[in-house]
Amino acid sequence: MTDLITLEADIRADLGKGASRRLRHSNQVPAIVYGAGKEPVSITLAHNKVLRAQQDEAFYSSVLSLKIAGKAEKVLIKSLQRHPFKPVIMHIDFLRVDAKTELHTNVPLHFLNEDAVTKKGGIVSHNVTEISIACLPAKLPEFITVDVANLEVGDSIHLSEIVLPKGVSSIELAKGEAHDQAIVTAVAPKVKASDEAADAEEATE
Repeated sequence: MTDLITLEADIRADLGKGASRRLRHSNQVPAIVYGAGKEPVSITLAHNKVLRAQQDEAFYSSVLSLKIAGKAEKVLIKSLQRHPFKPVIMHIDFLRVDAKTELHTNVPLHFLNEDAVTKKGGIVSHNVTEISIACLPAKLPEFITVDVANLEVGDSIHLSEIVLPKGVSSIELAKGEAHDQAIVTAVAPKVKASDEAADAEEATE
């Protein structure tokens, strides 16, 4: 886990849909913090700072430091709502993190050496781009790498073949072998109908 991304927040007293609209018009993001056996707290954050922070992939898969009225809370993003077509964040749910309590969250996959598959005449098909993991907060990785260098056309890498960091386990695999899904597959390029016709014509000649 890298240095924590820190966001400043204020406690929100004015609640309701009308209040949320007014906050958004004043470039504030309404949010809520809950979990860890404590009462939920409604807060607001500066929209421009949230918008800047969320450009970092780690924003979605790392423990964040949320300063509420000067007091720091370690949290994860549980859900984030966006406007359907405007670059506006509508609402965020934050989940408090307890250092001694195991987390269940999703982390992105980073695929390495895809060019090696291309050189073999294949195309890399990503079946999933993130996986569900369980670990203590201190062990939470920003991402998990999947090396596809040895992948042959027609072959796949399954969830059970991914090397997870120490202290990190797969939630899906814990459910049994039936959940050992294919993460990435090397497929052959699709042949256009015109190309097939040309090949058939050449074969006839």
